[in-house]
Amino acid sequence: MTLDFFQLFPKKSVIGMLHLAGENKKERVKRALDEIDIFEQQGIHGVIVEDYHGSEEDVERTLEAIKERGTNLVLGVNVLRDPYLGLTLANKYEAKFVQFDTINSPDITPDYFNNYRIAYQNIFILGGVRFKYIKPTGRALEEDIAEGMSRCEAIVTTGEGTGIETPTKKLMDFRRVMGNFPLVVGAGVNPRNFVNQMKICNAAIIGSYFKDGNTERKINSIKVRDMMRIFKGLIDDS
Repeated sequence: MTLDFFQLFPKKSVIGMLHLAGENKKERVKRALDEIDIFEQQGIHGVIVEDYHGSEEDVERTLEAIKERGTNLVLGVNVLRDPYLGLTLANKYEAKFVQFDTINSPDITPDYFNNYRIAYQNIFILGGVRFKYIKPTGRALEEDIAEGMSRCEAIVTTGEGTGIETPTKKLMDFRRVMGNFPLVVGAGVNPRNFVNQMKICNAAIIGSYFKDGNTERKINSIKVRDMMRIFKGLIDDS
């Protein structure tokens, strides 16, 4: 089965991140659902449920609650501690995609990875290449990207850390090598760089900016609204 990223998302899109912060499991799920409300109201296209602060169990509880509630967002999963579990949970709770923070890791042995791809052929993969906090492979950029393109439906890259701007030159270098293959900027997006980065990339994952730079805070709905106004202006001008 051939999957096309643009079956899920328009040519330009914004994906919000749920970090699952909260004092207890009930609060983590409630906050996630409140954040989804804001994303839906402001026209965000997709959302990723991630165990950044919560556990794998929190991810599953949140996915279960979202499935029961329903959403018009394209639903994704990122289990940082076990991305293969993310595939299993995505399939169980009807999420459309998963994120692997690195698609070039030595831990991704071809046979093991391909077995999961065969088992979950309907799940899209956003694969990290030269992602924050990931040890470099030591190979040429072209090699890392070629391997990534063979394993996923879109490549995600970042700068050096959460909330740190992804260098425009890095995105341009990726685009030069990737051609028209879908490219996602995965960190450090803010109103100052948003337009320029979206001219290069097909999608942006935004998390900490919506929370005033602190992933443990609640979403600032005004920041979501203002960012999506910038996005609408970009689309209207294109």
